[in-house]
Amino acid sequence: MTVARSSQIRRLAAGAMLGEVTALARGLILDFFGVLTSNMVEVIEYFEDRENLARGTFLRGWADPAGRALFAALELGQISQRDWNVGFAKLIGVQPDDLMARYLADAYPAYRVLNVAKQARAAGIRTAVLSNSLGRTPYDPYSGWDLRASFDEVVFSTDLQIRKPDPRIFEMTADKLGLTPQECVFVDDTEDNLVAAARLGMRVLLGLDEDATAGELRAVFGLPAL
Repeated sequence: MTVARSSQIRRLAAGAMLGEVTALARGLILDFFGVLTSNMVEVIEYFEDRENLARGTFLRGWADPAGRALFAALELGQISQRDWNVGFAKLIGVQPDDLMARYLADAYPAYRVLNVAKQARAAGIRTAVLSNSLGRTPYDPYSGWDLRASFDEVVFSTDLQIRKPDPRIFEMTADKLGLTPQECVFVDDTEDNLVAAARLGMRVLLGLDEDATAGELRAVFGLPAL
């Protein structure tokens, strides 16, 4: 991601979007990992420390063509989480047993963002979670979150066999909310996903910091501070 592209996303999130969104936005779509959870860079660093891996090992595995293929296949439901555990463990030199659970051990709830989502829903804003799924067995990273009770829609990539940043998954999520993409605000911690959503007319927000994301969303939707 270039600096110019990153700056463009930040301007969409913090500048031009805010002037228009109050009158137009009727939906809020939130990524799960890194937006409704702890920052994923920190989650990865804690994992590497526990596994006695050099910093950067996980991301090098993810950037490897084999690693990217494993993630894509898992998110599309083409392989099981167990298959991913075995394949990715080989790439980064660790044991495969419950690798996904070990990797996500520090992905704690981002309560401030979750509370804003509840506020928005109570104010009549339609809400959705849109996640590139990392599988549900043997480890279910969504367990205990009660997402389906807290949001109007929950969309996992494996359910549709489409993954972000494919524009179809953004269109389908908006449609599930009964809205157009132009009526939705989308928050993600991955800039490529934001670029794809913005091209459809969604207003986008780069969500890397829980406090900043919660504050910006309250400003966007005119929600009071708790």
